[in-house]
Formats: sequence, C-alpha cells, structure tokens
Amino acid sequence: MAEEIILALDTTSSPLLAAVSRAGKTAGVKKSGIKQEEFLFPSIKKALAKTGADLKDVTKVFFIKGPGRFTGIRIGMTTATMLRSLNNAEAASATMFEVLRRGAEKSREYKTWLAKNPDGKIAVVLHAFREEYFLQIFGLTEPMWMTKEDLFKYLSGVKTPLFIIGFDRDRTPLNELFKNFNYTLGSQKFSRVTPALLIEIAKIKSFEPGTLEPLYLKPARFELGK
Repeated sequence: MAEEIILALDTTSSPLLAAVSRAGKTAGVKKSGIKQEEFLFPSIKKALAKTGADLKDVTKVFFIKGPGRFTGIRIGMTTATMLRSLNNAEAASATMFEVLRRGAEKSREYKTWLAKNPDGKIAVVLHAFREEYFLQIFGLTEPMWMTKEDLFKYLSGVKTPLFIIGFDRDRTPLNELFKNFNYTLGSQKFSRVTPALLIEIAKIKSFEPGTLEPLYLKPARFELGK
C-alpha cells in the first residue's frame, strides 16, 4: 500500500494556505497576496519539502471549494483535478462554512455554550465583497450571499440561539461587525484556517458527488431584482 501523503489547500482568498501531512507530521506554508496563480506551486513544493515529499508522491488532495474569490476557487479545484488525473490521487473538498464549523464544534467553548443552549445552532458569517457577506446557519439554512443590511435583518428574525463564527474583511474577527448587537460570538481562533484543521478535515472527507464542483454564490445585488 502506498504511503499516504495528503495535500490540503485553501485558495479561496488571501492568504493562500498549503498544508501537507506525511507519517504523522503536518507542515504548512502561507502566502499573502492576490496573484495566487503565481505562488501556488512554489508554496505547495515548499510545504511538501518540509515533509520530504514531492508533488508526484501526493495520494490525496483536499481543497476548500468556496465561497471566495472566483479565481482562487478555480485554482484549488484545478489543482485537485490535475492531481487526481496525474497521480490517481483521491480528491475531496469542503466549503469554508464546513471547515470553520469543524474547528468550533469540537472546542470546549462551543460545547459549554451548547450545554446552556441545547437548541442552538452554529452560524458562519464570512466577508464577501465590500458591504456584502456570506451566511450559513447549520441546520437552518443553505449558504447565502447578502448585503450587510440584509444580514442584520435576517439574523434578527432568527429565534434559535446562535453561536456565530467566521471572519470579516481581510479575515479579521467579527467583533467590529457585530459590536452593536447582542450575539454570542466565538473566539478569534474560530476565524482561522490552520494547517492542522485542513489536514484533519481532509482525512475524514472522501470523494463524493460535487467534490470537484466549486461553490459560487450569487451576489446580493443580483438577488434584489427577484
């Protein structure tokens, strides 16, 4: 049986993150900037080198399929498709909503909150573009893209207790966005995608329908005309 070498990618926005798992060791490389197509493979090679592996050795590739920058999402998806074809590597993916939820739901902070709010749900809020945001409330909604005004209006109508995690512009915490609202916000650590978190999810995800399909959400300005 071939040695398992996992490559996991977050190319949805800056910073790009490449993580590698081999023989129980996890290594990661982050690179800030919007021209991800220029430093994707140098970052991947650097992460692989930290574990003594090469691109041809990758047996599984995992990527975050959205939401985020159109070009960034396509880069991650194309890399997974390429390695699946060239290496016969297994491919898997998850949304950013799912990745951040995973980081929160196993934490003591969330479990303590859930014990006090047994009907509560995790809500993931992500900055999209200018004054617009992505939202998913697990167990209540599918992923959505809406204006900041509509986001506040929508959340105010949700009666279920919410544990809100995610990030604002430039992946900063949500505290400033919700400073005038009485919501339960998860700690700043739940706004971060780490190499360990990516690899953890990569290990439990498998190829399934939609794996190589990106998650593109329609901008709120187009929804308003409905």
